[in-house]
Amino acid sequence: MASTADDTNGQRRRRPRTGSETAALAGEGSGSGESTGAVAETRWLNGDELAAWLANSAIMISLPAALDARMQREAQLTFFEYMVLSVLSEQPDRTMQMSALAARTAASLSRLSHVVGRLEKRALLARNRIPGSGRRTAATLTEAGYEVVVAAAPGHVAAVREYLIDDLEPQELAALRRIGAAVDAAIKRDRPDTGSAASPPSEAPTTRSGPRRTAD
Repeated sequence: MASTADDTNGQRRRRPRTGSETAALAGEGSGSGESTGAVAETRWLNGDELAAWLANSAIMISLPAALDARMQREAQLTFFEYMVLSVLSEQPDRTMQMSALAARTAASLSRLSHVVGRLEKRALLARNRIPGSGRRTAATLTEAGYEVVVAAAPGHVAAVREYLIDDLEPQELAALRRIGAAVDAAIKRDRPDTGSAASPPSEAPTTRSGPRRTAD
């Protein structure tokens, strides 16, 4: 049941249930003419828009959770740990500055530092200070880390195919790619200082054709 609250005129008005995403996005009760201020200017989602948003919420929430569970079960890595190792594996020297790595994995520096520290304890990567001014640090994938990401990549690709790719028709894949590019562009417009932070993890070569192999 929706809750009520006194407005500035002492009248009672409906307010969407706390925690009800569907009601909030669709603007439950917003057509009553009783809402004022910023609420009246909200561009509530119509039926088709709401259905599209809720369907894509499954991709944003359920898919990463499924990939994470499978990665932990098969490779003893979290999905984010795998992506950190994966991004490093595509660098010619398997090294990247921490700030750039945070951008590529769409993570805060604090979260990345915590995860990198955990991977460092497992000898899967190493951190080194970058010479020069400032307090810059780089992460380098170790040989052990490279072997781990090589071993995990086939299972990751299989999961991506099973959960997303193989059930889509070619035209649906094309549409998904356009949608992803449009969302990426919108995020970058809103956060221009993040550079490539919104770049999708699927750009990593471990999803396309396996980790980059360097000459011996």
